[in-house]
Amino acid sequence: MQTNFTPEQLTEPRIQRANEILRSCVHCGFCTATCPTYQVLGDELDSPRGRIYLIKDMLENNRDPDAKTVKHIDRCLSCLACMTTCPSGVHYMHLVDEARAYIEERYKRPLSDRLLRWVLARILPHPTRFRIALLGAKIGRPFARFLPDQRLRAMIAMAPKSIPPVSRNDDPQSFAPTAPKKMRVALMTGCAQKALNTDINDATIRLLRRLGCEVVVANGAGCCGALTHHMGRTDESHASAARNIRAWTAEIDGDGLDAIVINTSGCGTTVKDYGHMFRNDPLAADAARVSAIAKDVSEVLMKLDLPEGETKGTKVAYHAACSLQHGQQIKTFPKDLLKRAGFTVLEPADPHLCCGSAGTYNLMQPEISGKLKERKIRTLEKLTPDIIAAGNIGCMMQIGSGTEVPIVHTVELLDWATGGPQPPALTDPAKRRPEIPILR
Repeated sequence: MQTNFTPEQLTEPRIQRANEILRSCVHCGFCTATCPTYQVLGDELDSPRGRIYLIKDMLENNRDPDAKTVKHIDRCLSCLACMTTCPSGVHYMHLVDEARAYIEERYKRPLSDRLLRWVLARILPHPTRFRIALLGAKIGRPFARFLPDQRLRAMIAMAPKSIPPVSRNDDPQSFAPTAPKKMRVALMTGCAQKALNTDINDATIRLLRRLGCEVVVANGAGCCGALTHHMGRTDESHASAARNIRAWTAEIDGDGLDAIVINTSGCGTTVKDYGHMFRNDPLAADAARVSAIAKDVSEVLMKLDLPEGETKGTKVAYHAACSLQHGQQIKTFPKDLLKRAGFTVLEPADPHLCCGSAGTYNLMQPEISGKLKERKIRTLEKLTPDIIAAGNIGCMMQIGSGTEVPIVHTVELLDWATGGPQPPALTDPAKRRPEIPILR
């Protein structure tokens, strides 16, 4: 694609990077075949190619974003299926992230949008605030139908029916391995996941210790910054990321780390991109060190000696989270591990298509998200599975809100297969749909 940025514009690193990405696009349109929003809406401007044209025009002309451009950029899920499909290697993720930051700086949204985005940015990355907000949503559920904004009704719908306790395993500490030591790893406990499902981190710690890992929860580590990053709130996202970088480099420089283990794939995609995010920052070197050892939990488990389990006769429908299969290009590891553990693994039709969760997308674009959710659930339920497995808490919440089939994290099944407890979602009917913890 030909671009026409001025020499002055190209002195700015962000525009320089956008120019590189734009020039790699050859207009082929392969991306439209795998873009979920284009499949649902059928509008060229709701495809990656259409959005690239809008971003190019906006950045080249150094103009303030208009409502039309913002609408179509906002509708992007950042599922990154287009990056898997693109034969030219267009790094759409960096381009759309730059566009969102540009929009955040130069576009004044309607008041309702500004308030909603402010609330999400101030609550979701903070587990305690999130739990308090969810309690308020639970109390307000009977009045949800009176709310005029569909997005507010979607937020109310997240309210839980029952509330498990906080896990103290998420506190900063170190867990010794229960088998001969092979690795020392830091576990990213996250932010929303600590409020939404405490079983995942608990299972991850048990499993890693059983396979010979010393597991460290680093003091000072927290939200990866993904939620605010994808909202274009660069200062906030970089502040969260910087705290993690400092916390993990302290461990690297202390007793050392073989890996930073991440069991929420949306976070993993962002942490692996810290090197790029901080490339022009004083933290650049440390950010690159962190990104270099950031691993999805399935990548680490593939290096450990996961015991081969007997065939269980349990059918597991595996949902591939977009951030794992497209963002990190990890496609087979979770399925390989589940098969090794003895589960029968099934894959739905169109596994490349997003379930519609996409961070805060299901709250900010509930209509499109709902259509994608319905389609994903249909393809999964068609397999008549005993269990649905996924590697991302957002997908688990999204899919679990619309099916009676129990949904659990891949790690929970692997923990169970190697001597851990049965996942609570399989034993407690009240937990068949994802439940949300609150303060004790």
